[in-house]
Amino acid sequence: MTTSPAIPADSATAPEDADTSRTPRKWWKFWKLPIGVQSLIAVGVGALIGTFAPAVGEQLKLAGDVFLNLVQMIVVPLVFPLIVLGIARMDSAKKVGRMAAKAILYFEIVTTIILLMAVALAKLLDIGSGAPVAGADEASVETLEQGIDFHELLLHAVPKNVFAAFAEGNLLAVIVFAGFVGVALAAIGEQSKPMTSVLDSLANAMFKVVGYVIRLAPLGVLGFISYDVAHYGFGNLSSLLGFLAVVYVGMAIILGIIFPIIAAIFRVEYVTMLKAIGNLVGLAFVTRSSEAVLAPLLLKLEGLGVSRSTTSFVVPLGYSFNTDGSVLYQAVALVFLANAYGVDTSIPTLLLMVGVLVILSKGMAGVASASIVVLIAAGNTIGLPAEAVALLLGVDFIADMARTAVNVVGNSLAASVIDKSEEKAEAKAARSAATPGDELGDTVLAGRRSADG
Repeated sequence: MTTSPAIPADSATAPEDADTSRTPRKWWKFWKLPIGVQSLIAVGVGALIGTFAPAVGEQLKLAGDVFLNLVQMIVVPLVFPLIVLGIARMDSAKKVGRMAAKAILYFEIVTTIILLMAVALAKLLDIGSGAPVAGADEASVETLEQGIDFHELLLHAVPKNVFAAFAEGNLLAVIVFAGFVGVALAAIGEQSKPMTSVLDSLANAMFKVVGYVIRLAPLGVLGFISYDVAHYGFGNLSSLLGFLAVVYVGMAIILGIIFPIIAAIFRVEYVTMLKAIGNLVGLAFVTRSSEAVLAPLLLKLEGLGVSRSTTSFVVPLGYSFNTDGSVLYQAVALVFLANAYGVDTSIPTLLLMVGVLVILSKGMAGVASASIVVLIAAGNTIGLPAEAVALLLGVDFIADMARTAVNVVGNSLAASVIDKSEEKAEAKAARSAATPGDELGDTVLAGRRSADG
């Protein structure tokens, strides 16, 4: 007599056997691996393609460009509703102004500290002295020699046509317009509910779209790395290894010393934050695009307890005004070029350079080829020729990886710091309004979290 194939007594072990039998069929499926692992594999494959099949690597740039286009496609329709909702749900216009003032002050202070550290490090190591200055491709910077026009920069931030700003992906102008709309919705009270409901649905839909796009990140990474290695190669690195080393040491000082000190002062759990956003920082590193991680970064920060009104306001604002990694790169690059060209690097000159960079670095995300334009404009103030910047173009993509990653961490920390400050401000206001023994402060903070969620 045959035994029945289904024995209830074995049902407890069946799932284990099933899992074991399925494992060999799953581990090799690339798309089942975590995005971070997929991207790491894509880096290795891309480097091999760029090295041994450069013609193919050049063509794969299309894959990277398609991924970036997909990312840029959703940035504006996501940022706009988040900022509007974040402001509309604040208690008052006074709170909006207070948060904006705190954010700008924070950006200025941290940027200045990083610039001073970067200039001191580059000056101490005397990088660039004796570096070859011949052979730079001057034609590659000819179209950027005009520097930065502050008149145009201000007009760029205040659009005369909001639809044009949306179509062009002018993030700075979108933030300004969203701020006005958010304040207006807060002012009309109950009448704003239909519009806030629509914007809330739009934001949730965009988060869903982001999930789809992020699944294609490894393809974008493959395209970027293949093209970079094929196009630039590794031959230009030898004479600029010292420059790149100082840039990366500076980034390590920011991540390992400056940011932890700031986090400790404001009681932000820095290590926990890094663990939460680590995959996104890695993705920003290999894609060289902070926009690629904007939407998931907002979700990660909310998961860490940072309120939605803070993240949706501070992080997008920081993308234009808080580029910590970029300003370090610019400071080190200017000292390197000044030494290479024999330009004065006395203390007064370096302080002048820091002051210029503090101003020029704000709003730089709204300018095409931003880092190069800022370098040329700041270089002009200390007597550097515009073509000097061409020396660094061959290795710019390597430095760009680090500065993009640090920018992402810097904006995450900024949002966490501002949120902690807002919590203290609201708790203090609640205590001053409450009678002794009241629990109003706790109620206000709980209500804030509920409204933000």
